[in-house]
Amino acid sequence: MKKHKFSCKRGGLTIRGNLFQPEGENLPIAILSHGFMANQSTMKGYAQAAAELGFAAFTYDFCGGCLWGRSDGKTTDMSVLTEVEDLKAVIAYASSLSFTDESRIVLIGASQGGFVSALTAAQMGNKIERLVLFYPALCIPDDARKGQMMFAKFDPAEIPSVIRCGPMKLGHVYPEAVMEMDPFKEIAPYQGPVLIIHGSEDKIVDLSYAKRAREAYVQCQLRVVMGAGHGFSKKDDETAIPWMRDFLSESF
Repeated sequence: MKKHKFSCKRGGLTIRGNLFQPEGENLPIAILSHGFMANQSTMKGYAQAAAELGFAAFTYDFCGGCLWGRSDGKTTDMSVLTEVEDLKAVIAYASSLSFTDESRIVLIGASQGGFVSALTAAQMGNKIERLVLFYPALCIPDDARKGQMMFAKFDPAEIPSVIRCGPMKLGHVYPEAVMEMDPFKEIAPYQGPVLIIHGSEDKIVDLSYAKRAREAYVQCQLRVVMGAGHGFSKKDDETAIPWMRDFLSESF
């Protein structure tokens, strides 16, 4: 397996990431999207597992989606919807390479990156072969309507132009983009196989969101890591990664 840096464009912004490339041609594509305030390094273990199965696996930093990221963009311009556009740009780039098979694309996302992957799959339909969601943050629209998103608190009736969320500054676009959204209605159009892996003790995204997503999808497996919270430990991944590997292996 080789590891390469790559970059692509979304409008005037540069997205930067890493490609984990196994030997061979016509490689299926796996694109891995990180969570809120995280960066692509948090997806490295999942990318390596996918590459070991024969996928060209791409990790990347969302534009404005990281405290310490390599991609362009301001955190105050970032929203779930801008991240959907980032993911589509990476999909287009990965599909354009001579050694990949653009007809076989898998999306893998964690937390907010899981929500973004689910929205993107719904919009792209049968162009996405499979979908893996680690503790997807389908709570984001509800949190926006409550005026409490992670460490940020605000009046949802009068959203300020800048919202302080711990060490990160968010713009008003972050809650506004999802304020009227029903996430389950948005993700439901995707008809392909879905695997959701969620922690039983998740205090950020309650397990009930994963259960509702399972009902929204046509074909969905929900696997629960007992005792796990939001963001898996190495021990949690020892359970989760084999589930992901088995699910992805079904596509071969």
